[in-house]
Amino acid sequence: MEQSPELRLDGRVAVVTGAGAGLGRAEALALAGAGASLVLNDVSAAADDVAAEITKAGGRAVAVRGDVAERDTADGLLAAALEHFGGLHVVVNNAGVLRDRMVFGMSDQDWDEVVRVHLRGHFLLTRAATAHWRRLCKETGAEVGARIVNTASEAFLLGSGGQPNYAAAKAGIAALTVSTARATARYGVRANAICPRARTAMTEDVFGPAPDDGVDPLSTEHVAPFVAYLAAPAAGAVNGQVFVVHGGKVALMAPPTIERRFDAAGPTWTTEELHRAVGGHFADRAGGMFTSDDLLSLG
Repeated sequence: MEQSPELRLDGRVAVVTGAGAGLGRAEALALAGAGASLVLNDVSAAADDVAAEITKAGGRAVAVRGDVAERDTADGLLAAALEHFGGLHVVVNNAGVLRDRMVFGMSDQDWDEVVRVHLRGHFLLTRAATAHWRRLCKETGAEVGARIVNTASEAFLLGSGGQPNYAAAKAGIAALTVSTARATARYGVRANAICPRARTAMTEDVFGPAPDDGVDPLSTEHVAPFVAYLAAPAAGAVNGQVFVVHGGKVALMAPPTIERRFDAAGPTWTTEELHRAVGGHFADRAGGMFTSDDLLSLG
């Protein structure tokens, strides 16, 4: 069935980081399938193979090797999009690493590397792209119709005990996404975040091997179409949102809400009053935490 023009990406240029394998590769192929020209990034030469695969299939793609946490890489990705394809319309921030440890056993390096690649990497490319789009909007007087798709994780919603660095970085990405959405909406930019459950080399120790029969519910193929949708003109009304995506399911996450308000009886609190009010509220809630445990019911 022919796609609606509003779902196509013909004439649009997308950058995908971490595109050499796994989720990034699947996202790149989906964007190319919708008609986008691609600038693919990875820290290794793997993105070259994906670019060659897209080109062989009749698409347009180039690869730019580099560390997303280095400013030169972010600037180089923007420059490559402009040089090779004449513009930039979509950014998919996907690159990441894992260094799992409990917080009491985590090294400085484990913490810094994960926060650096995930959060700083998202920031640098987002800054380069949004600064370009802002300039373009001011020069032309027209909204740019650009899209950012960031990659967060359920780790930040569940507080994964063995991933304090990763959970913190992904929480930061969610906040960065909403902040970006607020700051750039006036220029025609839409920024959203996905929390994908996908079986990749990075998550093989978490999810284990794929099933032998049937459709793998954790295949990257379940996530890539949603990224292509968020990148399309049709998704212009979707902005500043966080989605959990896997196995044919898309769950829109609600922002934090106020569960209970506590008011002091007098001008200030005393610790005794706080213990009665706040402590009393938790007296029968042993183990309950600030997490989205209902995500586990998604299956």
